[in-house]
Amino acid sequence: MSQYELFKRECEQEILDLGHDHSLKDASKDWMNKANAKKYSYHFEWMGRPIIQYPQDIMAMQELIWQVQPDLIIETGIAHGGSLIFFASMLELNAACGGPNDAEVLGVDIDIRPHNREAIEAHPMFRRISMIQGSSIAPEIIAQVQARAADKKRILISLDSNHTHDHVLAELQAYASLTSVGSYCVVFDTVIEDMPAEMFPDRPWGPGDNPKTALRSYLKEHPEFEIDRQINNKLLISVAPDGYLKRMK
Repeated sequence: MSQYELFKRECEQEILDLGHDHSLKDASKDWMNKANAKKYSYHFEWMGRPIIQYPQDIMAMQELIWQVQPDLIIETGIAHGGSLIFFASMLELNAACGGPNDAEVLGVDIDIRPHNREAIEAHPMFRRISMIQGSSIAPEIIAQVQARAADKKRILISLDSNHTHDHVLAELQAYASLTSVGSYCVVFDTVIEDMPAEMFPDRPWGPGDNPKTALRSYLKEHPEFEIDRQINNKLLISVAPDGYLKRMK
């Protein structure tokens, strides 16, 4: 066994121990509630574009992209485009290291604002990016995405648009099946279920109606997906607890 393999084995046990440390989990939850009240996730950028993600989740996605080596990443929810740029830059690095040269990112958003589109299209990473404007759950948009995915071998999905139960469940029903075996469908903002209701006074989602409730409903009828608990345990601080769904078969 190599030194790296020994190190990984030690990490696996340590990550398991983290998952059993309820006091540390409670402290992480308390910290997140306080940080989110200050819009913590809004204050980071990736290569010059706001990414609106927690650094911990960005690191987790980097690990998954390296592991899966996708030739297509599909993201619902574009906002300022930081995640699109992040995904494209990871695919660029993968290609430089022998990964698929033609890997690309497809973003879908109901409203791609002109100033965001202009900035994304002007970015050096745009050559790996394409965008579709429209509701991610509209039949014509789903058909376009499915057509783009038809000839791809390894697909990774990121769902991060409207966070209501019904919308996310519809996205899962539309796109999760495109996930390649061994790859992931990541459902973001499942943390809403675990946060105080008063955190969302002007939103249509909240505890009881959010991405986590949607994925729980979806998983009841889709045993081909499992929640990757190891990611949960090692991150501790994440906007996507239980949201890293791995396709097993």
